[in-house]
Amino acid sequence: MIIWHRGLVGANEDNTMLYIASDHAGFELKEYLKQSLAKRGLKIKDFGARIYNKEDDYPDFIIPLAKTVGKNPTRNRGIILGGSGQGEQIAANKIRGVRAALYYGGPIDIVTLSKTHNNTNILSLGARFLNKKEALRAVLLWIGTSFANVTRHKRRIKKIDEFTKQ
Repeated sequence: MIIWHRGLVGANEDNTMLYIASDHAGFELKEYLKQSLAKRGLKIKDFGARIYNKEDDYPDFIIPLAKTVGKNPTRNRGIILGGSGQGEQIAANKIRGVRAALYYGGPIDIVTLSKTHNNTNILSLGARFLNKKEALRAVLLWIGTSFANVTRHKRRIKKIDEFTKQ
């Protein structure tokens, strides 16, 4: 179990869970991230793929992860990977309670803003556009960033949440 506080990760105090999933295109990077995060003391549940299979389909892994995050969107967090991360983000965002952001390189500030402004609970990574170091940096930054809890951001998220209940 993990806690997210000022960029530090530690023992279970808030019952936050981290989940990870990818298709074949993100498989190698997913395995690297799992190992790197485990070395930092994080406990992660892997939703697959469990083996490399170039014929697999990302919805088979991403949707179950997103459903789990959506069941408790304030506690659960997910990292999803694919070739571009685009389809994975789209699939995840179909699930009520999920706010998935995409990062495939470029200014790293987008990772921070996704959490501070939108309180994202899933980070989607484009594995074909990031090297291992860039991906790990993005994940650690995202994990260590807190929601700004500013009125205007809370209001906007509430509007999105209300719409998805229709």
